[in-house]
Amino acid sequence: MAAGYLEILRAKHAVRLLTGTLVGRLPNATAAIALVLFVRGQGGTYSLAGALAAVYGVANAVGQPVLGRLVDLHGQPRVQLPAAVASALAMTVFAFSGTDRLPLAYAAVAAAGLFTPPLEGGLRALWPSVLRREEQVHTAYAMDAVAQEVMFTVGPLLVTLCVALWDERAALLVLNAVGVLGALSVVVSPPSRAWRSAPREAHWLGALRSPGLLALLGAFLFVGIALGSITVASVPYADGHGGDAVYGWLMAALGLGALVGGTVYGARQWAGVPERRLRVLVGLLAVCYLPLTLMPGAVAMVLLTALSGVFLAPCIACAFIIVDRHAPGGTVTEAFSWLVTTFTVGASVGTGLAGPVVEAGGPLWGFAVPGAAGAVSLLVLVATGRVLAAPARGAVVAASSENDPNRAAEPRFSSGDRA
Repeated sequence: MAAGYLEILRAKHAVRLLTGTLVGRLPNATAAIALVLFVRGQGGTYSLAGALAAVYGVANAVGQPVLGRLVDLHGQPRVQLPAAVASALAMTVFAFSGTDRLPLAYAAVAAAGLFTPPLEGGLRALWPSVLRREEQVHTAYAMDAVAQEVMFTVGPLLVTLCVALWDERAALLVLNAVGVLGALSVVVSPPSRAWRSAPREAHWLGALRSPGLLALLGAFLFVGIALGSITVASVPYADGHGGDAVYGWLMAALGLGALVGGTVYGARQWAGVPERRLRVLVGLLAVCYLPLTLMPGAVAMVLLTALSGVFLAPCIACAFIIVDRHAPGGTVTEAFSWLVTTFTVGASVGTGLAGPVVEAGGPLWGFAVPGAAGAVSLLVLVATGRVLAAPARGAVVAASSENDPNRAAEPRFSSGDRA
């Protein structure tokens, strides 16, 4: 199992790009908990903390595809590093101004979210130039999905460590400074500096003019809803079965399940087209959500929660391949950023939806939401199967392409997949 991952990590620049991307994304991964702790430390209410975290999340969802398109047009160094610096400066303004002046606080947090660099999409655009075989890129996508689970597990621990060593303001400042260093490490690397997007046809929709990509995003909106609803439904369950410690174990089990599933999935090569494989994976994901409605004792519930996460990372890794197959020429970073945005929006919708459901019917109905959302995601994939099965090929890019006047093709193995 380890051989495939070691082969990738031995590739020149691979470790640097993966590590730099993960470090660069720490401010984003820790924003919610860091904002809550900071506002609480300032004497603010949880409602204010939640509102600021929501503003950050919405701004981030808006900014990712916009910055992704700019990366496709102008290259990674010209966009990623300035965006990282702007985001960190905005969060610094918030850290020093605090919550006394609410308009400034909201504006600073919104700017921090809006300018969060699309490092995640940028890394996936770089893999084909670093790894020379298509099967290695597919394994790297799985490793990328696994690394995300590690980051979202370790990130909150780093926040609490910074708070314990210094204070809440220092946590905001340190993590954002570290994030800039991570982005810097990526953009000064030879693969990032050399990467150029393929020529792109001028079109205001950009990546969204691909029907296959739209179908995938529609399906992953509901995968995000499923994940977001679990985090809310687990709260009242934990209150009745041991409190915060049980809730912590449930969330850790969800991440551990995804980590194990992604690791196993990426350790082998899979036959068949990824679109058909994604339908199977999403179906299994939906099925594994259903046992949560049994709500057994705490130990058994932790195991069921781990099971519910097993197919999440494989679904994400498989989606990465499909994005690359369906992204119109010259829009690969933007396309990956749209997947991130859609998943984030879905998780936010799931969080908002599960709250009223839990209040009306208790945690049982709350745990029914992820299974229902997973089923809807599968229905979307089935209904759009014909669109997903036929990536656009062979379209001629207009001579007046927006970027890359030398018309150098971006490194990607689906070189024929042009829209």
